[in-house]
Amino acid sequence: MSEVTPSQTVGPFFAFGLPFDGGGDVVPTGTPGAITLYGTVRDGSGAPVPDALLEFWQAGPDGRLPTRPGSLHRDGRSFTGFARVPTDRAGDYHLRTLRPAAPTGSPHAPHLAVTVFARGLLHHLFTRVYFPNHVDANAADPLLASLDEDRRATLIAVPDGGPTGPGYRFDVRMQGAGETVFLDLSTYATGEPPATTETPA
Repeated sequence: MSEVTPSQTVGPFFAFGLPFDGGGDVVPTGTPGAITLYGTVRDGSGAPVPDALLEFWQAGPDGRLPTRPGSLHRDGRSFTGFARVPTDRAGDYHLRTLRPAAPTGSPHAPHLAVTVFARGLLHHLFTRVYFPNHVDANAADPLLASLDEDRRATLIAVPDGGPTGPGYRFDVRMQGAGETVFLDLSTYATGEPPATTETPA
């Protein structure tokens, strides 16, 4: 019987082959209906994390999840629903995409799925970004409904009213006060809503 080896920390990353040009531009500048999402990744003490990597996955405005192969290849015509964005020295990231619809056949409200990679983590983290304008859908979402008000708020993007069009702020807090809700996706296999988990200290 073989022994299970222990997990290793995520990172440090070699930049080659991870971030790619325009990684946060799911759609080009000037695309009708585009929205922006930006924010800061912070550690448990509130300090910015300058070398995190975030992946975003989403349904399109029609509710369909893109399934074609080669999701990193962008030809300017096909909506891939995928972004990979590194944080900068201030821990900030920026994303331009289309507003998602609720995934077809899903009980969940429109959202972006997020994977967070950062040094010191034993496993990458999963979370979601919901939008405040979907009041009824958010109220019926099984994940949001399972959380108390303070925890639920960590998954709702905040409108910024900026001059560049519809924009939202979504900060990721790894630990501590206001820690972002992270998900244990193993419960998907049971058909239950994703359970929440906490970042190990």
